[in-house]
Amino acid sequence: MFSSVAHLARANPFNTPHLQLVHDGLGDLRSSSPGPTGQPRRPRNLAAAAVEEYSCEFGSAKYYALCGFGGVLSCGLTHTAVVPLDLVKCRMQVDPQKYKGIFNGFSVTLKEDGVRGLAKGWAPTFLGYSMQGLCKFGFYEVFKVLYSNMLGEENTYLWRTSLYLAASASAEFFADIALAPMEAAKVRIQTQPGYANTLRDAAPKMYKEEGLKAFYKGVAPLWMRQIPYTMMKFACFERTVEALYKFVVPKPRSECSKPEQLVVTFVAGYIAGVFCAIVSHPADSVVSVLNKEKGSSASLVLKRLGFKGVWKGLFARSIMIGTLTALQWFIYDSVKVYFRLPRPPPPEMPESLKKKLGLTQ
Repeated sequence: MFSSVAHLARANPFNTPHLQLVHDGLGDLRSSSPGPTGQPRRPRNLAAAAVEEYSCEFGSAKYYALCGFGGVLSCGLTHTAVVPLDLVKCRMQVDPQKYKGIFNGFSVTLKEDGVRGLAKGWAPTFLGYSMQGLCKFGFYEVFKVLYSNMLGEENTYLWRTSLYLAASASAEFFADIALAPMEAAKVRIQTQPGYANTLRDAAPKMYKEEGLKAFYKGVAPLWMRQIPYTMMKFACFERTVEALYKFVVPKPRSECSKPEQLVVTFVAGYIAGVFCAIVSHPADSVVSVLNKEKGSSASLVLKRLGFKGVWKGLFARSIMIGTLTALQWFIYDSVKVYFRLPRPPPPEMPESLKKKLGLTQ
């Protein structure tokens, strides 16, 4: 699979080495002044830099593997770090009478379970979201290349937002299948007092009570929550980065240092995260209640919660998801920088399209 994708990636508009040179105004190396023999002089230092700057070829198996590894770190670490906030948010959703707000929720939890109680569910959170991150970021890069080649260079630019939406939705479909078992265990541990304190206790007990269904009955609500979330996360991030470099950052991306580029990544990630929280919160409420109750269904839970009930815990989740998404993009982009992976600049209109639209002389 990866070999065929790598072949497509070589001619893809997202192929970074070519795009980076074009973005820097150095795309046509053949137009250099002629050398002593009358042959075009190739600026070897630039050509070498374009090859040597990256540790692997765009679209190669190594490229996708390292992108997946970046996803493991970005999702696994960040979701585990905010387990206390996630625990309170889940308890507010399933028992709003007891946990009346974010601060009250922390107070009640500390009083009943102590500081250690705030870490309940960390193991399934780390494992589940690491697997989700692997599929989410890794497959996003794969699908972005595949769909881009289907569209062609000009349509890729014109329909880039739709491409981001389609690629991220496709990736998240598989990511949620990987996440579902651990998410179900996490919610049981966090929201059912006395059920289980660890993953080792919860998983066998869930299997004994309901079989495999216990781990996957929440996958449809997960799709309802995570696919819109991820579509917003990737599309909003990509377009926000583009807008920041165009309207806010006072110099081109090519002139920004790596730390400056990572600051832009963090800001764009936080903006995307707030929108993510809003579009996915109703489904998140349904998932929390559904995984707590045996024999229930998504439609019954949604009907019982009502419009007001599905928005419980939005403020806490907005803080959590905004910070989470910003850190995830920051870590993911940092992994690309560390391993010297190709990092495409914001897309620019192809010259052929400019000519068709009469934007060039």
